[in-house]
Amino acid sequence: MDIDFPSDAGPHSEGAAYKPGGWLDKLHHALCTLVEIPAALLVLAEVVVLLMGVTSRYVLHQPLVWSDELASILFLWLAMLGSIVALQRGEHMRMTAIVGKLEPYGRAFLDLVAIAAAIAFLAFVVHPAYEFAQDEAFVTTPAMGIANSWRAAALPVGLGLMLLVGVIQIFRIGALKDALKAIGVVALVVVGMAMLGPLLKPLGNWNLLLFFVVGGGAMVLLGLPIAFSFGLATFGYIALTTGTPTVVVVGRMDEGMSHLILLAVPCLFCSAC
Repeated sequence: MDIDFPSDAGPHSEGAAYKPGGWLDKLHHALCTLVEIPAALLVLAEVVVLLMGVTSRYVLHQPLVWSDELASILFLWLAMLGSIVALQRGEHMRMTAIVGKLEPYGRAFLDLVAIAAAIAFLAFVVHPAYEFAQDEAFVTTPAMGIANSWRAAALPVGLGLMLLVGVIQIFRIGALKDALKAIGVVALVVVGMAMLGPLLKPLGNWNLLLFFVVGGGAMVLLGLPIAFSFGLATFGYIALTTGTPTVVVVGRMDEGMSHLILLAVPCLFCSAC
């Protein structure tokens, strides 16, 4: 297993007219600055809040009731910003045992397909994430007494920025025709699965094997980032074979990235946190 995702130092598609210093590069670097500075400040704030909470609880014996809650809110924002940074730097985990043995053009094209697949997943979940944040506006945090949408807003903001970064990356790294070809391949797969949807529902639990073992495994072996591979498998399973609202996917992402128990566990997207 290797951590290798197209980045500034990654391979370019054959014939790519990549020109460092172009407008896409400028936009890319502007987004890097926009994300990395707040992410660094959030790391500092997270350390300070957690240190204050531990000191107050175990040294002063006067616990700060709001410290864990604030740390959880900050960590969700940090996880989402960290996910964007990981995508910009090409540090999302992926398996390249098979991809690495291909010829340069084939390897570069699969790199573009990997970005296109990430774009597809982000496009699918960004609106459910917005709906999730809207629903959380009616919930008030118990300790701080603020709307929970302040925390949940990290999801649509982070996913939206990741979607923008993915679109920029695919056209920065590959030639226009190769980028469009990769997007077309992913679009054909998505449309094909959507058309097969009515035939999949009667399969029942066999869909678990189809989506998570066959589909998820194939995507991982083709070099798609592992998190996005299983994200697509999960979204496809829920959307095509069940009547469960897709906002559930976003809810699980929120639960996995904002709980303090999981602070030491890599979050769903970000392998750099």
